[in-house]
Amino acid sequence: MTLRLATRSSLQARTQSEFVAAQISAKTGRAVELVFVDTAGDRDRTTPLGQIGGRGIFVKEVQQAVIDGHADFAVHSAKDLPSSFHAEGLTLASVPQRGDARDALVGASLGDLHSGSTVATGSARREAMLGALVAGVKFVSLRGNTPTRVARASDPEIDAVIVAVAGVTWVDLHHELSYIFSPDEMVPQIGQGALALECRADDHHTIAALRLIEDPISRLAVDAERAYLSELGGGCEQPVGAYATIVGDHISIVGFLAATTHGRHVKATMVGEDASVGAQLADQLRALLAE
Repeated sequence: MTLRLATRSSLQARTQSEFVAAQISAKTGRAVELVFVDTAGDRDRTTPLGQIGGRGIFVKEVQQAVIDGHADFAVHSAKDLPSSFHAEGLTLASVPQRGDARDALVGASLGDLHSGSTVATGSARREAMLGALVAGVKFVSLRGNTPTRVARASDPEIDAVIVAVAGVTWVDLHHELSYIFSPDEMVPQIGQGALALECRADDHHTIAALRLIEDPISRLAVDAERAYLSELGGGCEQPVGAYATIVGDHISIVGFLAATTHGRHVKATMVGEDASVGAQLADQLRALLAE
């Protein structure tokens, strides 16, 4: 029986979904049909994300297609999935092997930027962290799909654009990158570089199929990062970031948190035994920021 996969229709989303479909077909022998869904984030490509709903604008309609039975499961970029938005009746069934979680520059290297340089980004997190690395940088808004964002670097009034390495890799534009930040220089967005596969919680056959392509290491890291975000109650419009790695039997997670009013920021690393370390780190950073 054919499995129906709900996804956005952008080049990146389609490429990600085709990758997942091929993996599932190889594991189960079942055909996978893509069901394209138009989201609020795709319809409005100019308004800053924080003004039109933040992370959820890229997933709600896709989730609804699964809830309504038009598709059996959905593929999201994990970074677009709000920790606080739990669609009724759905479960996060699988996180396949994670790609590159780092951020990068297009158009200039970090050493080329200086006070007065103009950088395009739609992320408060990226603004806060680049501003901490290079004082006096000016920021302009950035929206649109990945190729559109990369192309914006050719604007003579912009010195650089900040993008996710995973995004440009999915659309075969990795060669356009001019500098890749380490996760310590620019703490990635929660779930960046990972995919999140959702299906109906009572659809046990689909859950079983999706779990065949889950990577336990990636799932544990993403769960820890999502626990961090959930504890803070934040979305992508807030200056927060977290990146977890698995070291032996422990999880190491670095987190970043900035105030929206006075510009102060804090960053710390914590090691724990399970995904709850993310929530513990969030509590610690919130306390540090309040001092």
